[in-house]
Amino acid sequence: MTLVDEITLQSLGRVPYEKAFAEMRAFTAGRTESTADEIWLLEHPPVYTLGQGARIPALSNSIPLVQADRGGEITYHGPGQAVLYTLIDLGRRGIKVKPFVSLLEQSVIDLLGGRGERRPGAPGVYVEGAKVAALGIRVTRGRAYHGLALNVDMDLSPFARIDPCGIPGLAVTQLRDLGYAESAEVIGARLAEIIMRRLSRA
Repeated sequence: MTLVDEITLQSLGRVPYEKAFAEMRAFTAGRTESTADEIWLLEHPPVYTLGQGARIPALSNSIPLVQADRGGEITYHGPGQAVLYTLIDLGRRGIKVKPFVSLLEQSVIDLLGGRGERRPGAPGVYVEGAKVAALGIRVTRGRAYHGLALNVDMDLSPFARIDPCGIPGLAVTQLRDLGYAESAEVIGARLAEIIMRRLSRA
């Protein structure tokens, strides 16, 4: 196995968003040409996060709002959502940003047995018009961090307080409502394996 092939999966449990965000940035800033890629699988306590350039909404609940440095608009993270942070050296793998985003989306579609679909101009994965996976990354010096969030078995009501991903009235769904009974950890690990297989073929 070469360094390009090597990807480490870290299952981290429930981690506050600010802590994971700081650690992602530190990992990316400190990595070298010999640092193996990693995927972090975790959940967050309830939190709204804003992508670069997203408008700050007026919120009427107690869920904290954190400014991130990823692409995209506003989204919600909470227990029961599988969050996968993809700390990948795209330059070393010869992968451009748009194909990487497509690879992440296709991995979710593979997980869903082809049920999911893309929406032009709105990164993520949708099932019958409802968003099931949000996606936002940042790339610095050819190295990506942030990643995707897949709704598995969670309280979806906080999404109703925002325009998810900047789209007013966007419906959201989750795997439990699509007939999946596994936990976010189990589903997330399965998705991570799909991503790793696709990266090995990229």
